[in-house]
Order: sequence, then C-alpha cells, then structure tokens
Amino acid sequence: MHTFFALISRMKNIARWALMRNSSPENVQEHSHMTAVLAHALAVIRRDIYGVPCDAGAAAAAALFHDATEIFTGDMPTPMKYLNSDLTTAYKSAEHDAESRLLRQLPPELRGSYEPLIAGGGDDVRDLVKAADKLSAYIKCLEEERAGNREFRLAREQTRAKLDALNMPEVAYFIEHFMKPFELTIDEMNLED
Repeated sequence: MHTFFALISRMKNIARWALMRNSSPENVQEHSHMTAVLAHALAVIRRDIYGVPCDAGAAAAAALFHDATEIFTGDMPTPMKYLNSDLTTAYKSAEHDAESRLLRQLPPELRGSYEPLIAGGGDDVRDLVKAADKLSAYIKCLEEERAGNREFRLAREQTRAKLDALNMPEVAYFIEHFMKPFELTIDEMNLED
C-alpha cells in the first residue's frame, strides 16, 4: 500500500498564516495551486517575453509540490523559520527528513520522477517557484487588506520588498501587467470585451 497521494490530499488540512488573523483562511493546497499558476505564468513570461528557454509545465509541477513536506512539518511561520540560525538549520533538516519520508510512500519505480518535484524543481525552475511563492504571499496580503484586514500591512510591505530584491524581469513584468486587478473587486474589473 502506497500512501503518497492520500498524504498529498491532506495539504488542504494545513493552515497558512497561523500567527495572523485571516479574513479568508488559506490552506497549503490552495496556496500551492496559486503558486503553480504563478510559476507557470512567470515561466511563460520568461520564454515568450524575454526569449529565454523555459519549461512552463515543469515550473507549474514543481510549484504544486513545493510545500508538500508541510504535511509532516506543518507550516512554520516565516518569522519563526528565520528567527536564528539554529532554528533555520533544524527546520531545513526537518524538511529534508519529510522529503525522504514522503518519497518512501511511493513505489520505488516512481520515486525518481517525484524526487525533483518534492525537492523544489530543478535549477532551471527553482527560482521561478520561489518567486511565485512570494507572489502568492503578496497576493494574499493584498486580498486581506482589500477585505479591511490591516493585519497584513507589514507582511505586504516586506513581501513586496523581497519581490523587488529578486531583480527578476519576469516578476517585474507580472507586477506591472497583472498585479493591480488583485486590489479590485469583481465589479471594479472591466470584464467586457
């Protein structure tokens, strides 16, 4: 019996933003889906706008699994993850152990295909997945603020600074062309052709 996919389905039970009051709770499965959409978009922008070869499907797949280890570790809030070097090292070790544990839940013949996904994707897409993860967090902050929740103001500012510091043209393009509508209500968006 192999429990890998049953475990993956439990990502919906892992709450995000545990230290903050949320007007709309978010779980790891929802976050992973949005991160996959964004990683795919960043890869397409990289390829089609900037002419750099990139596999958008690989980026999306890696993003779907980028937080899968949280099935075992839970979602540790970012301020705690990086509170001090000992805690960061311990958490990274726990993540690595969780990766191995999760991969052991697959038949040996499939492990090689899933290992790069669980480990965050190959070098060619890892930066896109990390950027998409930050974009997803930034969008969550915007949505919470739009709902009147000031709890996310500082997180929004810090996350935006991290996005800008990436110096990735794909991210800058996405922010310039696609971010503003996340601040609008459905009625404020011009949806007519």
